Amino acid sequence: MQACRNDMEGDGWMASNLFSLDGKVALVTGGSRGIGKMIAKGFLEAGAARVYISSRKAPACLETAEELGPQCIALPQDVSTVDGVKALTAAYMAKEDKLDILLNNAGAAWGADFDEFPESGWDKVMDLNLKSPFFLTQALHGALTKAGSPDRPSKVINIASIDGIRLNPQETYSYHASKAGLIFLTRRMAARLIRDNIVVSAIAPGAFASEMNRVARDQGDEVAKRIPSRRIGTDEDMQGVAIYLASRAGDYVVGQTIAVDGGIAWAQLAV
Repeated sequence: MQACRNDMEGDGWMASNLFSLDGKVALVTGGSRGIGKMIAKGFLEAGAARVYISSRKAPACLETAEELGPQCIALPQDVSTVDGVKALTAAYMAKEDKLDILLNNAGAAWGADFDEFPESGWDKVMDLNLKSPFFLTQALHGALTKAGSPDRPSKVINIASIDGIRLNPQETYSYHASKAGLIFLTRRMAARLIRDNIVVSAIAPGAFASEMNRVARDQGDEVAKRIPSRRIGTDEDMQGVAIYLASRAGDYVVGQTIAVDGGIAWAQLAV
């Protein structure tokens, strides 16, 4: 045990810096609000040198960047199309030559009765939730490869959902399909990109207060009654798992999806 401890100290890894993002550069899509904003703030507090945030609405993106401080840079862009993905990549590469952490968080939801569910609601959700993470990761592959090494890989973290693991009571057909697909896309990309020293993983959030999850935001106490942990998620809950995956602590976690939901998904599966 003493020898192991000495080796770790010799390599510079102590418990205090396992979760450090000191000097790292991150790009967070959907970073102006909700889970993306929570994580962007967490990355900065963990020591990231710069965190670029992107969102479709430029004023909100710029406002959040100003709120989070000078190390947070806004790159407003709609990434629901491949052209948008290419534009964001070009804007990022005009400022940086490599990328340590890509957080694919931009997403949308749509609910409608089965007989009335529109093609527009299908395409919008699938394009942003499933197509965008693939093509943005593809576009930034070179920058991620340049940043990674065998002993410190770069990271791609996809924001999935517990709705990709279990059903909710709502008729959100394209959302369920997109998030379940993203979990398996995470595994497929992880299997390929690890050879380039890029670790791909995912987070499946449960009930967090956000613009997308207005029920958790507006009726948090009622939602908490259905969660084994008896509360909805906090900023710190989301920041903790994201920093873990982005930091040295998560370097050996490849292709996994971590549910951050207070136990609701597994409690439902056990019934």
